Amino acid sequence: MKVIKTDVLDVYIIEPQVFGDHRGWFMESWSAKKMEEAGLYYDFVQDNQSFSAQKGTLRGIHFQKGDAAQAKLVRCGRGAVLDVAVDLRKGSPTYKKWVAVELTAENKRQLLIPRGFGHAFLTLSDEVEFLYKADNLYAPQADRGIRWDDPEIGINWGNITPILSEKDKNAPLLKDSDVDFVYKK
Repeated sequence: MKVIKTDVLDVYIIEPQVFGDHRGWFMESWSAKKMEEAGLYYDFVQDNQSFSAQKGTLRGIHFQKGDAAQAKLVRCGRGAVLDVAVDLRKGSPTYKKWVAVELTAENKRQLLIPRGFGHAFLTLSDEVEFLYKADNLYAPQADRGIRWDDPEIGINWGNITPILSEKDKNAPLLKDSDVDFVYKK
């Protein structure tokens, strides 16, 4: 398993080792031991999976606030996505910075996103299955989002007219949200 730092503090690309032969392939998608050897400590308690039928579906920018905040390890099991993590931790050296990584069923890359970040993804193909681990249970009362096209953040999604949920269409801008994350060294 290869752990790659990104330009955004505390976000990592995880490249699992894939073993293949004439029958197919095998990979270890998560190993607490190998992550701890890399200095990363997470106790994931929930696995989630979503399906998006159409290319151009955008989900996010989502997060849970307060004590319900979640770290996530995300990957694409079928199809392809542009996956984005946004640092929402006030006081962080990379506050409001974002990283975008293409995750596909073929490249098997994963993105490790700590608590204090917003998360979003854009489907780059039809029929996308997206999987993620979370280190905290889903808490509907803490579920929040900010606009996918917030100019203060400036994510480069390309020239798109995304397919959005009503929740994402009506999400507030960062300046109007109740984000309460604070960076701790």
